[in-house]
Amino acid sequence: MADTSDIRTPAQIEADIKRRREVLAETLDELGMRVHPKTIVGDAKAKVASSVDHTLGRAYVGVNRVVSDVKSQFVDEEGAPRMERVVPAALVVVGVVGLLALGGTRRRRR
Repeated sequence: MADTSDIRTPAQIEADIKRRREVLAETLDELGMRVHPKTIVGDAKAKVASSVDHTLGRAYVGVNRVVSDVKSQFVDEEGAPRMERVVPAALVVVGVVGLLALGGTRRRRR
């Protein structure tokens, strides 16, 4: 004799078909959203934004490290300026600015 637990009624079969249709419809809707041009563009924008954020974050860390290194050259551990390094650097900057200013006035006169 056959096991009666495997026998399904027409109502059970119809309910199973209905459930499977609903799952299939949800899957098709999800696939439709994934391949929609707006979704693809949105995903691409999000990837680019993430990449830019990551790159800018790395650049910020790198610049911060350089600034800290330069600062440590001109400021001691207590935060006081190292005059033996500040004065020569200031003189170099003033000299370069002076040369640039002279070069600019010479060009204007010609």
